[in-house]
This record gives sequence, C-alpha cells and structure tokens, in this order.
Amino acid sequence: MIKSGMKLLLFLLGGTLWFGARSARAANPGDEVVVVYNTHVPESKAIAEYYALKRLVPTNQIFGFDLPTGEDMTRGEYESLLQLPLAKAIKSNKLWHFETEVVPATNREPARVIWKIDESKIRYAVLCYGVPVRIGEDPTYQDENTAKLRPEMRRNGAAVDSELAFLPLINEKVPLNGPIRNPWYATTNESVLHPTHGVLLVARLDGPTAEIAHGLIDKALQGEADGLWGRTYFDLRNTTDPAYKLGDEWIRNASEVCRHLGFEAIVDENPGTFPASFPMSQIAIYIGWYDANASGPFTRPTVEFVPGAFAYHLHSYSAHPFRSTTQAWVGPLLAKGATITMGCVDEPYLAGTPDLTIFTARLIYNGMSFGEAAYACQSVLSWQTTVVGDPLYRPFGKDPEVLKDELIGRNSKLLDWYYLRLLNVNLVAGKPIAEAVAVLEQFDKTKNSAVLTEKLGDLYSAQGKPASAAHAYQEALKLDASPQQRVRLLLALGEKLTSLSQDAEAYQTFQQLLRENPDFPDKHAIYRCLLPLARKLNKKADVQTYQATLGTNAPGATYNAH
Repeated sequence: MIKSGMKLLLFLLGGTLWFGARSARAANPGDEVVVVYNTHVPESKAIAEYYALKRLVPTNQIFGFDLPTGEDMTRGEYESLLQLPLAKAIKSNKLWHFETEVVPATNREPARVIWKIDESKIRYAVLCYGVPVRIGEDPTYQDENTAKLRPEMRRNGAAVDSELAFLPLINEKVPLNGPIRNPWYATTNESVLHPTHGVLLVARLDGPTAEIAHGLIDKALQGEADGLWGRTYFDLRNTTDPAYKLGDEWIRNASEVCRHLGFEAIVDENPGTFPASFPMSQIAIYIGWYDANASGPFTRPTVEFVPGAFAYHLHSYSAHPFRSTTQAWVGPLLAKGATITMGCVDEPYLAGTPDLTIFTARLIYNGMSFGEAAYACQSVLSWQTTVVGDPLYRPFGKDPEVLKDELIGRNSKLLDWYYLRLLNVNLVAGKPIAEAVAVLEQFDKTKNSAVLTEKLGDLYSAQGKPASAAHAYQEALKLDASPQQRVRLLLALGEKLTSLSQDAEAYQTFQQLLRENPDFPDKHAIYRCLLPLARKLNKKADVQTYQATLGTNAPGATYNAH
C-alpha cells in the first residue's frame, strides 16, 4: 500500500519548486532606500515614517520637500523642488560619492570632465502619497536631440518616477525630449541596476487615498513573508495587427512563464476583456489590455486579490488620472486590493511600455525585487511609466523549501498552493495526467482542500471523465472555497451535470448559483442554461419566466469558467 503525504507526492512526481536564481542580498535592504515625502501633505510624511519603520530605513535617509499637492508638476518645479534638492540631500548625507571622469572628445564635442558616482549606499527611492506623479510638457524647452526624434516623440513631459530614475546622471547632459534607452533593459543581473551604473530604482507608495497607499506596505510585507500564491490571469486581444501584436506576445509569453513555473494560468483569447461575470478568484497576477478604464471583474464591489498581488493593464493612459478609483486602471486596481502595479501617465506608444515577459520572468524566476524587475523590464526611461508599490518587495526571494517548512510549521492553508504548483510543474514537464490524478486521489490534504480538489476535478475533465469531475467539484464546494471559486465550481458542476443528462441536479446547481449570488452580472447566461433544463423537467412556469426574461425562445447554453 502506497503511503499518502509529501513522500507520496515527491515519489510519484519527483522534483521541487524553483523560484529563481538568487544572488547575495543586502543584510538590511532598508539601508539602500531613500524615502521622499511632500511636506504640504501630512499623510505623506506619516506614510514615509511608517514605511521607514517597517523597512528599517535610517532616519537620515527620509527627506521631505516643499512640493505641489496635485498629480502634476511643471518641468521647472520638478527641477527646482525635487530633482536638485534630492540630489543635494543624498550627497550631503554622504550616500553618494563622486569622482571625476574624463569624457573623450568626439567629432562634434571636445573632451570634458564630469563628476560621476563611484560609490552609492542606496539603490532605491520611494516616493510617498502626495508627491506629484507627472511632469507636464514644457513647450519652451529646446534640445539638439529633438530633430533626430520622430515627431510624436518630441516631448519632454514624463512620469516623475521615470525621470528621477536618471538622477545619478544629474551632472551629465541628458536630453529631456523623448525617451532614453535603458542600458540595463532585460538584464538578469540585478546588481547592475545601481546608481554607479546610472540608474536609481524609483517607485511610489501611492494611490487614490492615503489609506490605500499605506496599505501597500503591509500587503507587501505579508506577501514577502508568506510567498505569492494563487491563480494568474492573462487577457489577450488575439490580434494580428502588426502595430499591436507585440503586446499580445508579451502577455502570452508572461502566461507561459507562469504556467511553466507551476501557476494556474487562465488565458482569455477573446478580443474583449474578461467579462464582469467571469469568476476571477484568488488573484496573484493579472495582466491584460486594452480598455481605457477598469472594466469587467474589476468593476465589482469585491475583487479577490491575494496579499502581494501584481495587477497591470496595458493602456496608454492607465495611470492618468492617477488618484481615481473609477478612471484609468492604476487607481482602481489599487483600490480593489492590488499590492504592486505599473502604468503610463501619458502616451508612451507600445514599445515604450514595460515588457511583461521580462517583468514576469525577473520577478518570479530570477527572484528579483519588484523595483528591480520593474526597471529591468523597461526598454526606455525618462518616459511615461510610473511604478507603484514597495520596490523592496521580493515575493519569490525565499528558498521554496525553506518557505514550505515555514508554512508547515504554521499549519498554513497556503501549503495547498505549494502542492498545486509542484503538481503543475511536473505536468508541464511531461508527467502523465494519470499519475497526477493518482497523487491527488491518495494525498491526505486533497480531501480538505478546495484548491486541490478543484484541480482533481479539472484533471478528471481533461481525462474525459465528466462524472468523476462532477463529483470532485461537489466535494470542493463542501470545503473552504472562496466566493468567486464557488461561482466557478458551480458553473463547472452545472455544465458537467448537464452533459451527463442529470437534469434535476444541474437545474438545482444553476439555481443555487443564483441564490448565492443575487448580484451575478450575467444572469441571462444562467437563464440560457436553465431554460432547456426547465423544459426537460416540465417546469412550465419557469419556462415562461425564462422566456419572458430572455425575450426569445433561446436555445440552451453552457458556461465554461475554466
């Protein structure tokens, strides 16, 4: 007789999780941070102090500046009130050390001497709620580089974060018109993302309200302590338009990164975004495009983001306006519970937005911090991207075996996700579905886990065993499923029971879904499932009700949420 438990799991599947390559980390990452707040916004200082307390940032690395209180600032205000004062504060606190460097002559310019950073105690800058987000266009600015740019790129407006990333080059002549190539784009070596190499990793603790901005700190710390677990969702457009195909490729590749690393990766191939009725549960990662404002499941009162979740919607103005809970995407995603995100404050054009394949791989596989992954994935800086969330947050920084032991010690339900990822890694590696089914059938934790029991149902379905799948979904519904997971299970169960001609049970299942979710956004889809069942069961009154509601003798339908 084969024993159940972890030994069985490893015996049948073998292997282990691998989150990524890890290099040496600073003993206290907070030592590598400067924190910036707006002295005109009391909440800004409070958030700065709380973050410094939680991340052990030295008090001489917290700086308050007299800044505008709106989302925008002029180019002049940026330079005089933020850029120069911050550089001066960093230097006066001996966080940067400069040395002279001779820049050789060229055909166009004579040799010159510049001051360059040769030592830096910091790598990150954290801007707190109340610090402006966007630098407005300055029509009076002229630069010799302008003529080389395409007309649409001849702009000097930028995201404050992206412009400030080049603060280490303040003594050099950096053109302001148009984007500037990020020399460390796609790097796998996080140590080069450093002021001595010309880049400061700038992110913000910000959002529609001070409370939301404050919450990003604790959620990042929880995600770091527990690891980032849950499901991943990817919303493609499935476009063949050459002008937009790159965006689809990024998102599709990001989904493959997550799938190969063991996550449940749900991919929507339809041109539109996920509908509001889609049961998006236990969200660890969401990446999609291309609505102007938050739509679909993200308009619902509650969104099931797990602590530490990354959410991103690719759109030219996804972060403008920034501090809104209903407009654009950055504000609404943060308001609904996302922990980290990115967005654009003005038109970047597709190639000037973050490379989502690179971001996902660096965050998960390479184990980089959020700040490192966010700057490794940007091909250009001094442009339109704002980075929101704790840049020190490193959700995949722990050795997975160490994390597993910690979760076992706490008897944490997050272990269910660990086992699910381990199972998925081996399925991707080519292990037979039959072996995975045998593991889950004999694994003690399965019968107490809605996550693992649902997976067992999905595997039965993949094997062409609808009766077994239906039974597994019924068992999962008796366990600790989240609200949106219950919706998905009921939809899947109703579809399986219908295919098995278990009409009465299917009818009861769809009715149960409506009873438990009176605000279900697409009741007509459920009515279209119920109508043919009501006819078969001779429920004449219900048939009349559904026909009247649908306005037609609608044919039956199935609703697939997997």
